[in-house]
Amino acid sequence: MSSLSDRLKLLGVKVGAQQLAPPARADVYPIEAVLKGERIQTPAGETFVVEKDYAPDYRHGAVSLLCEAPVNILSHWAGDENIQSFERSEFAFLDTETSGLAGGTGTYAFLVGVGRFVGQVFHLAQFFMRDPTEEPALLLALESFLAPCKALVTFNGKSFDAPLLNTRFKMAGWQSPLYDLRQIDLLHISRRLWRDQLASRTLGNLEVQILQIARSEEEVPGWLIPQLYFDYLRTGDARAMKSVFYHNAMDVVSMAALFNRITIDLEDPYSPLLESVERAAVARLYEDLGKFDEAAQLYEASLNEGLPEDLFWDSLHRLALLHKRRSHYHMAVPLWEKAARHQRLEAFIELAKAYEHIFKEIDQAIHWTRQALQIIEQPGFPAIDRRMWQPDLERRLERLISKVNDN
Repeated sequence: MSSLSDRLKLLGVKVGAQQLAPPARADVYPIEAVLKGERIQTPAGETFVVEKDYAPDYRHGAVSLLCEAPVNILSHWAGDENIQSFERSEFAFLDTETSGLAGGTGTYAFLVGVGRFVGQVFHLAQFFMRDPTEEPALLLALESFLAPCKALVTFNGKSFDAPLLNTRFKMAGWQSPLYDLRQIDLLHISRRLWRDQLASRTLGNLEVQILQIARSEEEVPGWLIPQLYFDYLRTGDARAMKSVFYHNAMDVVSMAALFNRITIDLEDPYSPLLESVERAAVARLYEDLGKFDEAAQLYEASLNEGLPEDLFWDSLHRLALLHKRRSHYHMAVPLWEKAARHQRLEAFIELAKAYEHIFKEIDQAIHWTRQALQIIEQPGFPAIDRRMWQPDLERRLERLISKVNDN
């Protein structure tokens, strides 16, 4: 595989110390000669667009783009129940390539990739400003594309893409159409689902690990893209822009595939697509959404399938607390006893509480409290945790002994 430096040189990009030399302008490659697109007219002038359709049977790695599953759980998680009533054609998937990575009023989006379903076909449009003076035309073209949509799907777009575009619309003197769209940021739900499975939840890593797709040698790193655009503006050579368009298209299409995969995970958490670690993550999300019965069943399934040790005990503890919440102590106590046999402090504390307040067996409550104190006094037990738990446990033991003496 050729190095990034070699590939950039083939594209006509000057790298390293060569940047110090004046650019040769004899061979100018306009964007129209590099990419198959068209100029489109808007009331604010002309801009350039590249469009591509993805057939209904297209698979992005291991995942199709066309999602037939409902989005009930995803809309609940997003805090907007209206989303579940939207048609697939009313979701827009958007990503920007910008003149800088830090944002701010001086940063603009020179390339906006946005996709939506037209029937069962995923239609991608990439709006490009050949010169910053084309920004008003790009914004109007984007607004027209978004007109049928009710929801905006991004990856970190709530923090970056959407605020940036809102600012650019405002600076142009127009109301941003993004304000009318419900927003779903896949970054945050991806962190929830795969934090125990993947050390990195970047879109690129999710592509490899979850979607099972690798980018081609045409890919360029995101940090390099602003410089490539400025080189294009300076030289008129658009050959490197082909890789930028590829990068942007992959981002948008991967978002659509990831949206499909996440929807399947949330709506059908017993799907064979999910590993036990993912199932436990969905259980936590269900629990947070107040779906306690479904969460308990998912915890049980993931525990039976096997989990990494720390996640196993965390899931078991959460399952026991769900049983406790529903007053199913006959189901919670065996789980706490299992955890206690493995010296899990939280299990001793919960058993002490249950025997004192539910079963009214003070002797057993004293036993489990003393066991908890022995745990925190063991060598190697974190001192900060000992200082946190010891006063409460000692007060609990004193109170329990007083109850026995009073009787």
